[in-house]
Amino acid sequence: MTTYPGVPSPVSRLFLSQRLMEVGKEEQQEEAPPTCSTLPAPCYIPQRSVVSTNLGGTPVTPQLTENLRRILFGGTFHVFNYEWRKSYFQFREANSELSYALDADRGGAQAIQMVIQARVIRELLFGPSSGTGRQSLHSLQDVGQGDQEKALAVALSDSLWLVGEEKATVTLVTEDYCITPHLDYKLDNFTEKLQLFTFDKKDDVRKFILDHIQCFKEEGSHGVILFLYSLICSRTLDRLRDDLDSNTSHLLHLSLGNFVCHQALLSLLLTGRASPQLFNGTLDSSEDGLERRLQGILARGDVGYLYWSREQMDRGLLPQVGSMLKTPRFPVWVCCINGTYSVLFSLNRSLLSDWRMEHQFQLFYYNGQNSHKTTTRLTVDTHSHHWEAPSSDPGGDLEKRFPSLEMIIRTKWAGAVINWNGTDPFY
Repeated sequence: MTTYPGVPSPVSRLFLSQRLMEVGKEEQQEEAPPTCSTLPAPCYIPQRSVVSTNLGGTPVTPQLTENLRRILFGGTFHVFNYEWRKSYFQFREANSELSYALDADRGGAQAIQMVIQARVIRELLFGPSSGTGRQSLHSLQDVGQGDQEKALAVALSDSLWLVGEEKATVTLVTEDYCITPHLDYKLDNFTEKLQLFTFDKKDDVRKFILDHIQCFKEEGSHGVILFLYSLICSRTLDRLRDDLDSNTSHLLHLSLGNFVCHQALLSLLLTGRASPQLFNGTLDSSEDGLERRLQGILARGDVGYLYWSREQMDRGLLPQVGSMLKTPRFPVWVCCINGTYSVLFSLNRSLLSDWRMEHQFQLFYYNGQNSHKTTTRLTVDTHSHHWEAPSSDPGGDLEKRFPSLEMIIRTKWAGAVINWNGTDPFY
């Protein structure tokens, strides 16, 4: 029988399994909200999403589990809560009006799901298999389950290949526990079962993910966390630490009681580097008498990023998003609007390469919420007339007069007039 350093013997593994099951039950009672008592237990993963220990991966080590916690949370005692554990990559009904679309609940994992959504759209519209006739909204509605799974596998593998710089590591959950945690480490009944699979050919990682796509898209699979672990392992901890600056030490931070993605994690997903800032390049800053170098965006990505916060705008603190993020290689943008994430996209790839296409064009919008039943079509006019600036009259509801979705579009196309084409504006 093959053994690995740090892996418990069969006897101790049996004892450990029994103890971890008890701990898992205790955590379910503590963390699962009362209204979700009928949902599957968050710590128990469906059998289809568990792979054999004989598949050929490398078992996780105690040091790696601790380092994963530190780079994510800043310490080893934090664990993902119920909201994160239940997050996975779930498509809407195949061959339907939103068959290209992923469901994404509001919460910490939404940012990751929407970046993958953007890459799925990019693949379906502009990928090698899209063909010349794919660039229409109707074609996005003609996506079967097989097409959904292939597009998701491409989106996940391309993200890992980008951060790994032509190498990728995929983490999957196995049947047995691979490590014996110590007292300073809080069990989550999940990370302790990881095995790592590393690839140096892009086609191989795509095929492997497609062969195990249920591990990312099945309810109860912890699919978003698995992808996040894969992202970190592909980038490597050493390179992640080099990416971050002195103001940022980990990738998630607490907001209103939940862990949400730091800007560095979004940059990692979008550009392959965990850059904490939104501007282009680097900036030397002096703070408290100390010289600091702030890491910004160094390269364009396949999909872009736009940001708008009404609260920060009112306080004069709205960060400037650099051209590297605003002008991606494909006309697909992840949008952060008042702390929630969504996607804007165009069917015309020339929009970013031919200035004449920017006079008047259409953008399509999807926010991942169950209430979003159809793709929103917007007409953007930057040429014939200009948007009127807000008046000095403080009365009235600013959000109704100037919807945040319109404002985020104007961060890319200043002065543009937006026609909602009969759809009630989102407030």
